This record gives sequence, structure tokens and C-alpha cells, in this order.
Amino acid sequence: MGPRLTRPPRERRRGRRYPRPADPAISALPEGEPVPTSLPLVTPAPAGAPVPSGPERRATRPITVGPVPVGGGAPISVQTMTVTPTHDVDATLQAIAMVQAAGADIVRVAVPRREDADALARIVEHARIPVIADIHFQWKYAVAAIEAGCAGVRINPGNIKKHEKVKLIGDLAKDAGCAIRIGVNGGSLEDAILEEFGGPTPEAMVESALREVRLLEDVDFYNTKISVKHSDPWVMIQTYRLLADRCDYPLHLGVTEAGPKYTGSLKSAVGIGTLLAEGIGDTIRVSLSADPVEEVKAGIAILEALHLRERGLDVVSCPSCGRAQVDVWTLAENVQKGLDGRIDVPLRVAVMGCVVNGPGEAREADIGVAAGNGKGQIFRRGETIATVQEADIVEAIVHFATEMADEIRAERGSGTPQVSS
Repeated sequence: MGPRLTRPPRERRRGRRYPRPADPAISALPEGEPVPTSLPLVTPAPAGAPVPSGPERRATRPITVGPVPVGGGAPISVQTMTVTPTHDVDATLQAIAMVQAAGADIVRVAVPRREDADALARIVEHARIPVIADIHFQWKYAVAAIEAGCAGVRINPGNIKKHEKVKLIGDLAKDAGCAIRIGVNGGSLEDAILEEFGGPTPEAMVESALREVRLLEDVDFYNTKISVKHSDPWVMIQTYRLLADRCDYPLHLGVTEAGPKYTGSLKSAVGIGTLLAEGIGDTIRVSLSADPVEEVKAGIAILEALHLRERGLDVVSCPSCGRAQVDVWTLAENVQKGLDGRIDVPLRVAVMGCVVNGPGEAREADIGVAAGNGKGQIFRRGETIATVQEADIVEAIVHFATEMADEIRAERGSGTPQVSS
């Protein structure tokens, strides 16, 4: 029997606090002098400067979900979940293909009914990314998923309550090389846990997860990852921090029931992003009331923002103001649409809408435009390469950006862009 990886509770970890450095433009003022309303801007790094590395990651036990490594320093994977009826095999496979094209590493399918369980073998056979079966109440469907060749199953301690069935699932998964996610949800905790802790507190969710872990460890099963999701990002953050102090298993991050695309993305960025910045988290899912493709895009964007995944296309634009002489919003949106799907290497494109700050800011990008007076001045890594009419700006940006992407790709040689660990 392998070593248990759960640890006794320690004092709850608190976020590090650092003193805010004094701004020299303020601290150097004579006593009584009013604080200036406009402070010097920090000079941006020149184009081509080294990209900062992401946060240092928490050490976790390595596991595998099919061919995808999770934990142990492996790149953070992005997951999503299909919304099709799983028994509709063609629709589900089409949905999986779409999220894979968007960049998903792992996909989960719901298995609430027998016909869904019966469809899993065909789905697993044809899907090109690992498939995880989401088990609701029926332990038998977890067994069926393992037998169908699923890369993983997700079980909720609040729904499968018989300990001997959890151990059976662990035994079968161990023999099949199948991963298990212990998926605790604040809205479906066991009655005994709720009574003991007085509600779905962070401590309650962590205890629920660790009790399930011990059941699997009893049958020598360790290919486990854990999630402790809550719809409140702050509660979710506290819960994962507590869990990270109690075990070495890889953690699946997510804010459950986050909401529609806009608010859900914001909540997820706060919850998931905060934890990732602290080094906590090994795989993520952004849960949205939206197309699963949008979940994947949001997840990748969070990783890119923290330098945990190499950036692809990064379109930056000014927020527009009274100085803008073009419709910056529409221009930036059309540039984004024109380049989506064409850029698979790190490339920053800047769209600026005035002649005051625009030229300086556009020069800091790989490709940039400063628009005004009916024209657009195009820059390539600081050098002016063209001046075009306003109506031709989008076409010009798309041309020069794809041209540069081709050059970068040729310099790198063939291969898949790598993500940082």
C-alpha cells in the first residue's frame, strides 16, 4: 500500500502581504506640496524583450488523464463540458471536435442516464482528446464509464454515499488506468458534513473531499485529482487554499455556476486567476452559461495572462477617448476577427486611435497601427512600414500580422507551440 498523501490540518494560510513601495514622484515632493494628478508613465519593455515567467507552482503528485499529464509540474490543462445529450453520439462528437479546435485539452460529458453510459464507448473511440464521464448518482454508470475506456470519471461525495461502492470504483479505475476526480460542490454536500460544520463552509468542503480521498487510498488508488467548487469566488478561493495545505493531490480549479459569459468570465478570472497566481491549481474549467468554446477561450486567456501558457494572438487597443479620430472599438474588433484562427505563435497587435499616444504605443507591439486624420500608420516592431487609408487598415494589419507569424513559425521550425510549466 502506497504512502498516504493527506496531511493533518495546519494553521490556515494567509495571503502574503508586502509593503507598497513609495512612489518616488510622490515621496520626493516637499512637505505640503500637492500630489500631482499625472505621474510619469513606466517605460514599456521593448519589443522582443524576454517574457516574464509565470508564478511558481505548488508541488503536487503527478497523475495522468489519458495521455494528458496533470500535476507534478505538468502544463496546466484546460477543460470544458459538452452540453449535448451524451447519448446523441454524433452531436456529442461534433461538440468535442469544436472544443478541441478551440484548444481544450480534456472534455467532460454528463452521464445521468443508462443510454448515456451505453454511448460512452463509441464517443471514447472517436474523440481525439481524453473524455471524462460525469457521474451523478448511479455508481453503476461509473463502472460502465471505466469499462468503456473513459480517461477519467468524476464522482461527487454528496451523491454516491455508499463507501463500498466508492472503493469498488477505485479498484476498477486502478486496474484500467482511469483517473478519478473527487468533485465536491458547495451545493451538494453530504448531510452529515453539513450538520457537523453548520453549512457549506470551506472547512466542510475540504473535509468532504479528504474523506473521499481516504476511501480511495484504502484500495491503493492514487490517480486522483480534487475540486472543491463554489459559486462564490471568495469562498472558492478560501476553500482551495485550505485544501492545498492539506494534501499533495493535483487540484482542478473552477467557480461553479459562474453565470452568463460576461459575469461568469469575470468571476472565474478572479477565482481561478487568484489561485493560479499563488501557485495553486493544475487543471482548470471556466463554467459559463454559454457555448463551451467560450469556456475554453476564457480558460486559455486566464493562463496566458499569468504567463502560464505561451500567448498566441494578443490584440491590445486603447479604450478610446475624445482624442480618438477613428472608431477604435470597431477597428480592434474587426482586426481580432480577421486574425482569429490564423495566428498560432506569440504575436502582439496594437490598435491605437489617436496621434498623441498612438504612435509610441503602437511601436511597442509586433505589429501596430496609429490611426488618425483618415489614415493609419502601420508599425512593425517600432519601424514604420506603411501608411494606408482608414478603410484599408484592417486588411493591412491582417496582411502584415500573418506575414510576421509565418516568419516566426519558420524560424521555430515545425512543431506544436509549447506551454510553460
